[in-house]
Amino acid sequence: WYQRRVRKAVVSTQSTGKRLAAEKKAEAEKKEKAKKKVVVLKSNVILDVKPWDDETDMKELETAVRGVEMEGLVWGNSKLVEIGFGIKKLQISTCIVDDLVGLYDLEENIMALEDYVQSVDIAAHNKI
Repeated sequence: WYQRRVRKAVVSTQSTGKRLAAEKKAEAEKKEKAKKKVVVLKSNVILDVKPWDDETDMKELETAVRGVEMEGLVWGNSKLVEIGFGIKKLQISTCIVDDLVGLYDLEENIMALEDYVQSVDIAAHNKI
């Protein structure tokens, strides 16, 4: 019976040693994963913002559009583009963090500027 107890103690010690080695390995892998950089996906989006008519003040329109603030949204360059009959549209670029800013939410926030904006179109959408 003494030999059985010794064997059980040896087996128990071996399994404890294996378990500790496995825990150390898992902990080392966890640290290694933490060291890797997290990739943040970004996109460059160009929006066409169309006013109601030729009497809309485009400076105020641009100020109102730039006033839309969301986490992960950075406004870029803008220009006025002639679309016909004296009407110009605002073409504005923005850089967004894909996980934080939804394009539909951004469009809805701009469309909420009902006094200035008739429609918003996505002219270009490029992943960075």
